[in-house]
Amino acid sequence: MMAKPEKHVFVCSHIHPPELGRPSCGACGGKDVAGGFYQQLKERELLGRFAITRTGCLGACSAGPVALVYPEGVMYGKLKPEDVATIIDEHLLGNQPVERLKVSAEVWG
Repeated sequence: MMAKPEKHVFVCSHIHPPELGRPSCGACGGKDVAGGFYQQLKERELLGRFAITRTGCLGACSAGPVALVYPEGVMYGKLKPEDVATIIDEHLLGNQPVERLKVSAEVWG
């Protein structure tokens, strides 16, 4: 039986068709961010304690790449792979959301 994770990180890696004319997380680095979470959680032996899932569109395309952390419901945006360690250290392990990486209330309020 799989243990319930303390927190679950959902990272958008969706790519919109070009004809939609909107940005998409997958096209601006979402896959690299998701891969960074997986790699760091694995290296730190935190997989299982925390879960990571690549998702389709989370609806915050203009803020991408985005990640959503539950159970708190905190959305982070404009992420780069180098932000992953900060989110793991401060939010997942330290239980303190990273204010400077959170999307604005207009996006996720």
